[in-house]
Amino acid sequence: MSADFTVVPFAPRLRLSCATVVACVTDAPGLEPDADGLASADIVIADGRIVAIEASGCEAGAEEASIALDDGLVLPCFVDMHTHLDKGHIWPRRPNPDGSFDGALNATRDDREAFWTAEDVARRMDFSLRCAYAHGTRLLRTHIDSISPQQRISWPVFFDMRARWAGRIDLQACSIMPLDERTSDALLDELAGYAAACQGAVGGVTIPAPDAAHHIRRVLEAAGRHGAGVDLHVDETMDASVDTLSLVAEAVLETGFTGRVVCGHCCSLSVMDDDDARRVMDKVARAGLAIVSLPLCNLYLQDRGGSATPRRRGVTLLHELTARGIPVAVASDNTRDPFYAYGDLDMLEVFREATRIGHLDHPVGGWPRVVTAAPAEIMGRPDCGRLAVGLPADLVLTPARTWTELHARPQSDRVVLRDGRPIDRRLPDYRELDDLMSVPSRATRTARAATGA
Repeated sequence: MSADFTVVPFAPRLRLSCATVVACVTDAPGLEPDADGLASADIVIADGRIVAIEASGCEAGAEEASIALDDGLVLPCFVDMHTHLDKGHIWPRRPNPDGSFDGALNATRDDREAFWTAEDVARRMDFSLRCAYAHGTRLLRTHIDSISPQQRISWPVFFDMRARWAGRIDLQACSIMPLDERTSDALLDELAGYAAACQGAVGGVTIPAPDAAHHIRRVLEAAGRHGAGVDLHVDETMDASVDTLSLVAEAVLETGFTGRVVCGHCCSLSVMDDDDARRVMDKVARAGLAIVSLPLCNLYLQDRGGSATPRRRGVTLLHELTARGIPVAVASDNTRDPFYAYGDLDMLEVFREATRIGHLDHPVGGWPRVVTAAPAEIMGRPDCGRLAVGLPADLVLTPARTWTELHARPQSDRVVLRDGRPIDRRLPDYRELDDLMSVPSRATRTARAATGA
């Protein structure tokens, strides 16, 4: 950029001139998007809110400070609707031994039982949220492991964190545990109460079993009693015969449940034959379900086969679902834990990789919505993930002028504005968590190796 876009002044009234905006996340009139859905615009901010989105070239007001973005792409702050803050960053003390799904389940269970005190969960949650905030996330939903008695530890920590982070990241939560006979009605009611208190959802993992439909209905009933939504982990497997997604759709249709129901993963849908997949997606559309895809975690876990190269990657049928009008979002999922060894809750990274993995391009069309407006709408927050007059000036400014420039680099020099003010984007150092992990320094490890200790 010709101007130093990384220096954004704070002013009572500020004009971001010569910006590039994404047409599918703004309803501003008078813009002329190109074939990639990008348009040139000036964004005017006053008192922390967007007060005008105008075609570029408009005269700046006498009382306006102005910065020229030289066609830099401006996005609304991100919405990450499927994460696991309570699991985050346990990898150093509990790695996945083989990268498999079973390895992840067992390692996480052992770590939870050994270490998940309120202090441990709180410190890792806060670390994760600082990462997400620095990268530009505005609204986030986390799943909370709720196998008794862990729910009595982790949910109070979440509510405390929700209060502490208010105004920076708005937090919702939903429960996660196996949906089977071990989950009592009393526990479901307890969790539904927690979910309703944070505009979250009752969740769980659907288990392919003869009584699966019964347990799915129990979740819907508990959510209905408390006015909560439902957010389930569904069919996270490459077994094409597994289809609890249909059971969820049928239960919603048969019970008349009116709350929002979200199904995450839906990996087996990607390996069904075409006729079966169409049948399932038609049910999903009729039931009004929303689908969230977690491509990075699914690529990590699915089709692990020792020394064999993975062929079936588990990313659900994003294009086909969208073509049916089914709401679709993409999210981070796990972060540096046994289910995904990597990640940093950076939704720009998630969008970049999802674009490559799922061919969310040629044309780009409405795909930028999957990390902005679409998850916000699914979560009941249409005020997030959009650029519109009257909304807070929560923006991500990048030097990239086109999609190819945006996706070619990690945009580490992005600027994040919250209420029109640049935030401190310094990321927390992993060393902050070393005492929780009992991680010795490299020098100590080297000395121990040399002495045989």
